[in-house]
Amino acid sequence: MIQLSKPIVTDEEIEMVNKVLRSGMFVQSEHVQLFEKSLGEFMGVNKVLAVSSGTAALHLSLQALGIKEGNAVFLPAFTFPATANVVELQRARPILVDVEEETYNIDPKKLEKSILDWKGPETPKAIIIVHQFGAPCNMTKISSIAKKYGLFLIEDAACALGTKWQGKHAGTFGDVGCFSWHPRKSITTGEGGAVVVKDDNLNKQLLLLKNHGLDKSSEGNVNLILPGFNYRLTEFQAALGNEQLKKFNYWIEKRKTLVEYYNEFFKNVSNIQLPKKISGHAWQTFMIVIKRQTSQSKLIAEMRKKNVEINIGSHALHMLDFYEKKYKYNINDFPVSKQLYRQGIALPLYPGLEKKDIHYICSSFKEILNRS
Repeated sequence: MIQLSKPIVTDEEIEMVNKVLRSGMFVQSEHVQLFEKSLGEFMGVNKVLAVSSGTAALHLSLQALGIKEGNAVFLPAFTFPATANVVELQRARPILVDVEEETYNIDPKKLEKSILDWKGPETPKAIIIVHQFGAPCNMTKISSIAKKYGLFLIEDAACALGTKWQGKHAGTFGDVGCFSWHPRKSITTGEGGAVVVKDDNLNKQLLLLKNHGLDKSSEGNVNLILPGFNYRLTEFQAALGNEQLKKFNYWIEKRKTLVEYYNEFFKNVSNIQLPKKISGHAWQTFMIVIKRQTSQSKLIAEMRKKNVEINIGSHALHMLDFYEKKYKYNINDFPVSKQLYRQGIALPLYPGLEKKDIHYICSSFKEILNRS
């Protein structure tokens, strides 16, 4: 079976994790600190906090920024539910914005219109953008919008390690950048994530919140400053992540090569829309869009018979039961997100694939599509 995504874990990484396990030191020690330092060097920043998941990173960020009941947060309608769920957990209101058809990212024009048109009782407080599948959002326009309307800017960069906008790393433009190390991401610690932040006071708040709100003085005394969470990354996860990061530049180049193979094999297929080529794209996922109505479930099942795993790309939040029912959305409220949700297909992409694998995937997919 050619899997949709397959993490690469080498013998060196396994040995490093074993070394940590044998040490008996599982939390809050040197490997987490080293991982944070390595991530900071990779992205050109000096404040990185390793946390237990990408969702934890988002939740911590909203809590630290004071997002609460009575606030409104603007975010893309086409994204994984966690992006909106953390807003709900803070009892704030998520305001959905449709995305661009070619990039799958939040549309800056529709974002500004949504802000200007908002008439609800909640006070606009923040924007969460998602660098979908590793494609960089237009951070020039979005940063300008956030500044213009006095809104916090949170980057959901769960898929975007290595993504750049005009030479600068995704996750480093806003007030906070949030990353994920889930097994489908370009590097993995199993579960895990990170927060990138600029402001010293916000960094201190995040440090407290991720570790129960506890603070240790220079004398070693521990005090509770505020109620917090347990969102810490373990030592053995950090050891794995740090070893993976050493190979990441090679892996991202391999992903770009595989994407070129996909583009080559699909270039004359009229029923398929390929993702837009954008400078700085990190290609965590390769999602195509079927231009005519077809059954995603049938395509997925037929490709599985050919030993190839494919899946939907992401979700249209307004079409999911919770958000549809709570906010009375109509299925056509966000037409681009609807199309991407119903007609988008994520194809296998990970550094272990070769050109012959991509050729087989594309040939099989075209055959099934032509007869469906």
